[in-house]
Amino acid sequence: MILIAAHKKVQLPNKEGYLPVLVGADKNYRADIDYQPDNDGNNISSKNPNYNELTAVYWAWKNLSADAIGLVHYRRFFFSSRPYSIENVIDINRINKLLETNDVILPKIRHYYIENNENHYIHAHEQEPLELTRKIINRNYPDYELAFEKVMKKTSAHMFNMFVMKKEAFNSYCTFVFSVLEELENQLDISMYSPQEQRVYGYIAELLMDVWINSNDITYTELPWGQIGPSKFFNKAIAMVMRKIGIKTKTHF
Repeated sequence: MILIAAHKKVQLPNKEGYLPVLVGADKNYRADIDYQPDNDGNNISSKNPNYNELTAVYWAWKNLSADAIGLVHYRRFFFSSRPYSIENVIDINRINKLLETNDVILPKIRHYYIENNENHYIHAHEQEPLELTRKIINRNYPDYELAFEKVMKKTSAHMFNMFVMKKEAFNSYCTFVFSVLEELENQLDISMYSPQEQRVYGYIAELLMDVWINSNDITYTELPWGQIGPSKFFNKAIAMVMRKIGIKTKTHF
C-alpha cells in the first residue's frame, strides 16, 4: 500500500494500491475530503506542523496491515516514464516486481555537488537540531554512528521521505527514525523557530533514511521521481548558491 500524503483535496492518481491520507487531520479535518485521516487509531496527527508527512508514516506503522508500505506526496510521485503526469505514476504491479529482489524502493538520489549534506542542512536550517541528532545517535545508537558521519560527508542523499518498503524493513525503519525523533523532540526547544523551521523533525528524517539504509545492509533500488505542477527549480538553484555564501533562505528542497 502506497500512502499519498495530502493536506487538501487535489487530483490524485486513480490506481490500485494507492491510499490518500489527510495529514494533520487532528487540526485540519474536513468532512468533504474522503481521504484516510491520520488521526485514526494510534497516531501523532497533532504533531503534523513539526513532523510533516511523517504523521502519515506513523499512522501506517501503528494501524495499517500490508505486506509493503510506501509514501509519496500529493505533488511528488514515482514515475514509470515521462512526462511526469498523473497518468504515468508508477503502478503497483511494477512496485511489487521490484520488491521481489529488493527490500526498499527509493527516489533517485539527489546530488548537491557544491556542498555535503551537513553543510547543506546547516545553510538551510537551524544547526542545533542536527548537532543534537548527532549526540543522540552517538549515545543511544552507536551502531549507526559511522553511517551517520558518512552520510553527513556525502554530497548526495535520498530525500523527501519517499519510499516503498517490505513490511519487515518498514518496521525497522520506523522503530529507528521515530525513536530518534522522539528523543530529539524531548531535548529541543523550537518555540522561537519560524513556522518553516518548526518542521524540523521531517527535515531531520530525510537524512536519517540513508543512515538507516547504510547501517542495516538494506537492499534497495531507485526510481525516477518528479513533481506534478509548477516547479521552482531556478529559484531553488539560486537559493542553494546563496546559502553556500552564507545567506540563509526560506526555500527548502
